[in-house]
Amino acid sequence: MAPGRLLIGATPLGQPKDASSRLIDALATADVVAAEDTRRVRTLAQALEVAPVGKVVSLFDQNEATRVPGLVDQIAGGATVLLVSDAGMPLINDPGYRLVTACIDADLRVSCLPGPSAVTTALAVSGLPADRFCFEGFAPRRHSARLTWLRSLAGEQRTCVFFESPRRLADCLRDAVEALGPDRRAVVCRELTKTYEEIVRGTLAELADWAAEGVLGEITIVLAGAVPRADLDSLIAEVAALVGDGMRVKDACAQVVAAHPGAPSRRELYDAVLRARS
Repeated sequence: MAPGRLLIGATPLGQPKDASSRLIDALATADVVAAEDTRRVRTLAQALEVAPVGKVVSLFDQNEATRVPGLVDQIAGGATVLLVSDAGMPLINDPGYRLVTACIDADLRVSCLPGPSAVTTALAVSGLPADRFCFEGFAPRRHSARLTWLRSLAGEQRTCVFFESPRRLADCLRDAVEALGPDRRAVVCRELTKTYEEIVRGTLAELADWAAEGVLGEITIVLAGAVPRADLDSLIAEVAALVGDGMRVKDACAQVVAAHPGAPSRRELYDAVLRARS
């Protein structure tokens, strides 16, 4: 008998209609559905008017290690196993990594049914740069660990996406103000794709004030990357070159500052140019 395959299926974040036709087919035909929460996947199947013919089994953090060998044996024996998490793409801060790597090690076929992901959905609606980004999973629970982690992002120039519990959101944002400064921009995405979806954009200080009275729902945060500080000596050299071409010092400073995000203010650069001349 030919080996089967593992299908990694992305499930809707909130709206059942976001399910792909391929996911619907897989739910209906897979020999085994390995779900983070069997009740959630049965509810989804019911909303999609699908009756799974295969066995629905649980696969979550606490039982993944013991469940994987049996699932690999079934795939090796010809079964199609569909892996789904509660919402979004499995493995992205959800169970499934052990199963995928075990299938790869056994030279079994692994395919993905692409679809919703809270990470990329939040990034897309954030309005922050999306050409380069990093994903950090859930913010640490403890205050000291969270501060240390946030400080590690102080110089991160990529846009950063992470999850947070609504119960800890206000504390996390206050810690972010302390670690990253009040003016760093961020976006809080609440209940993405659901009826009460809310996208709140602003500085960390503004978002901390907004969250202070409490927030409900599933939370994804998108944090703007750090703006690199321009090298002062290089900026002074550029001003000197422009002045050498006949431009006034103040005008040269204004042009150089405008051309370099993260540069000091025009006044600071002007003062630095004058100090360099003395």
